[in-house]
Amino acid sequence: MSHEPCNTRRGFLAGSLALLPSVALAADEDGAQGRNQDEDLLASAPEPGRFTKPGYRPGFFTPAEWEFVCAACDRLIPRDDVGPGALELGVPEYIDRQLQTPYGEAANWYMDGPFIKASADFGYQSSLTPREQYRRGAAAIDAQCRRMTRRSFAHMSVTDRDTVLKRIEDGELTDPHFDLKAFFTSFLIKNTNEGYFGDPKYGGNRDMLAWKMIRYPGVRADYFEFASRIGPYPYGPVDIKGRKA
Repeated sequence: MSHEPCNTRRGFLAGSLALLPSVALAADEDGAQGRNQDEDLLASAPEPGRFTKPGYRPGFFTPAEWEFVCAACDRLIPRDDVGPGALELGVPEYIDRQLQTPYGEAANWYMDGPFIKASADFGYQSSLTPREQYRRGAAAIDAQCRRMTRRSFAHMSVTDRDTVLKRIEDGELTDPHFDLKAFFTSFLIKNTNEGYFGDPKYGGNRDMLAWKMIRYPGVRADYFEFASRIGPYPYGPVDIKGRKA
């Protein structure tokens, strides 16, 4: 990728991102100039979902939500010289599929309250299910982006998308009706990591490329003899279905 702010997956949005000025998100007041900038940004923006499985249609997300999730995953784990990005490994598909399971409805969670502001050690503190978190989170972030730039998150420049995510992570960008930081840290980042490194049967980690990148053996029946050896594991990973990478 040609951009610099977020091309290192091991330090998410670190370094220079914190120094990006918020004025970069200011809306342009000149109509003609604004239209020209819109065209330039849309031309350089990613095509959300371009790496999803051919023929896959989201079962939970609306088209606008799907664009947001794809664009966000693309910035959380971008493709670089270390390995593939979240889009290539089908992470948005993983999230969409998980939200169609009991997890999406928080079916096995305690959801009766009372809910208080507390650390994660005290468990989940919200009446919103994961489905509701994503539905409201995508809408809230898109609304913030449109107020600042007249563009949805997915159609902003790479730099501005990184800035928005960094400001949410730092608690600088907030919404009076929704906890953006809790959504970002407890769902968007967490689910992106799960989809990237989980078993391919759940929709992400396509072709076990993440496992190959970190040389994880997967679910091989026996690799204990290599645990005490120096050097990388010599064989490719195996998934739950017994497929070899």
